[in-house]
Amino acid sequence: MSLISSSAVQQHNNRDSCWIIVHGKVYDVTDFLDEHPGGSKIILKYAGADATEAYDPIHPPDAITTNLPKEKHIGAVDPDTMVKVVKTVTDEDRRRQALMDARPPLEEILNLHDFEVVAKRILPDKAWAYYSSGADDEITIRENHTAFQRVWFRPRILRNVSAVDWSHTILGNRTSLPIYISATALGKLGHPEGELCLTRAAGKYGVIQMIPTLASCAFDEIVNAAVPGQTQFLQLYVNRDREITKRYVQHAEKCGVKGLFITVDAPQLGRREKDMRMRFVGDDAGAKVQEGQKVEKNQGVARAISSFIDPSLNWDDIPWFKSITKMPIILKGIATWEDAVLAAEAGVQGIVLSNHGGRQLDMARSGVEVLLEVTEKLRERGLWPNPNFHIFVDGGVRRATDVLKALALGASAVGIGRGFLYSFCAYGQDGVEHAFKILRDEFEMNMRLLGITKLDQLRPEMVDARALTAHSVPTPSDNLFGQIYQPLATTQFKESKL
Repeated sequence: MSLISSSAVQQHNNRDSCWIIVHGKVYDVTDFLDEHPGGSKIILKYAGADATEAYDPIHPPDAITTNLPKEKHIGAVDPDTMVKVVKTVTDEDRRRQALMDARPPLEEILNLHDFEVVAKRILPDKAWAYYSSGADDEITIRENHTAFQRVWFRPRILRNVSAVDWSHTILGNRTSLPIYISATALGKLGHPEGELCLTRAAGKYGVIQMIPTLASCAFDEIVNAAVPGQTQFLQLYVNRDREITKRYVQHAEKCGVKGLFITVDAPQLGRREKDMRMRFVGDDAGAKVQEGQKVEKNQGVARAISSFIDPSLNWDDIPWFKSITKMPIILKGIATWEDAVLAAEAGVQGIVLSNHGGRQLDMARSGVEVLLEVTEKLRERGLWPNPNFHIFVDGGVRRATDVLKALALGASAVGIGRGFLYSFCAYGQDGVEHAFKILRDEFEMNMRLLGITKLDQLRPEMVDARALTAHSVPTPSDNLFGQIYQPLATTQFKESKL
């Protein structure tokens, strides 16, 4: 590969000829400008310059080499010609560093809510908006959590609970906790090592990680960071180009991934207004070369990275997926008993009762509420219990008690996404490990208080779920969650100079 001077790259700084530098390599992205899922604006901002810093948080390292034709790979930039840019330390940088220095020590983090408190303070505004946002009025994102508070325990007493075991099996794979790390996108928005924080902590503590399609780290990078024998699942957004999907799935299987979780509730991404509103503010008004151009600024990070998702995905595609992989196939995003029945009849190995973390259809019910009707209707039809069909639940989980309630009502295991996301945003890998310890301690205590020593002793009669479907039933205020939740904002006036 030939060496190119940085001054030569700088000549290609407009829409007619646009070169950028990423990780020391030069790429001609002129023909790709209007195809870029995030729009041409962000690329043109770095036309003729090094775009690595902007590229890294929202792309896997191999995204540009995979998606850009080989003939557009111009060469390597001559390092001797690169002008070292001394990053100016801004007031915002100083403020964030002061907040990092003021973080509570890990031993003072007592629950998963505490991680969220810290992450909210230290994350850049755009990262927090992307991670925390829900669809429309954010009713569902809040309901996901509060639904668990309408399920009450019926503990048993005077049982020998001196030895308690909270280990579990998920899709035939042993795990130290009855949970898995649910897929969340763009980890590097919150921490330089992104999803690798999860991989390394999960390997150390024997917890299963679900690798997201839209990870900031490359798939191979995540897989290679795993310890021997570590179990990983794959969350899949289905690409319009099925050949790309096929290669991705088969590569994952070859790498030892043990389960394929196909996201089925996102034919189009929901309106996440906190994320969208961030596109109206900030210092990225556009590059000089864009003057006079119409720039879409209201899409947010979520839509910018997701335009490849196939909205034509339907039940007729299930046989095709079964033909390209031997991995267990799980449909992630089931919201009704009717679709749960169809999934069981289609011969997949399981479902995730999920509303995408409250980020898709607002006013969708929580996964734990849907669990009640799903187990009832599957049982009526002789489709459940079935050792070859698993029912998972995610959304709003912050406590081991939430997990125990779902397991008692019939869930095979429970996914936790934001709880672990915020733990590594706040403290890196150490934060994730501490989150595992917190959950482990909560499982031990609450299993003893429930009167069980193993998870298979959980039964529906150990919980009272009669209020779960009664959405208007008042419950005591959840002070921790209430203090963390950031209400949606309305449109703002520009600052007046008067």
